[in-house]
Amino acid sequence: MRDLEDLFAALTRSEFRSRFCLGPKERAYLDAKTLPVVLEHARKFLEDRLAPAEPRNDGRQTPMRGHPVFIAQHATATCCRGCLAKWHSIAKAKRLSDEQIKYLLEVIERWLRGQQPPAAT
Repeated sequence: MRDLEDLFAALTRSEFRSRFCLGPKERAYLDAKTLPVVLEHARKFLEDRLAPAEPRNDGRQTPMRGHPVFIAQHATATCCRGCLAKWHSIAKAKRLSDEQIKYLLEVIERWLRGQQPPAAT
């Protein structure tokens, strides 16, 4: 797993990864549901779609839109096992551990928090 400062600096340098941002519908969904609820959705998506050693439809299991977590996964390279190996040094063909899922949730949460407008002062 990768240091988050190093990871986010590298993601910023990636033309593909840095182009992702929440659209109005995803932002409204995040605001309506709240970050803790959306992160529970993220946990479920990770456990169902990425945690198995050989996920079904690997490389195509994460939609490009429709939920704030899906956008965050593409922005943070937490979308498939190939990206997990390349960007996060998480080996393929081995079930994700609880520690790895916790790390991935931290990555997704950090990105989602960065998408929220600053609080009014």
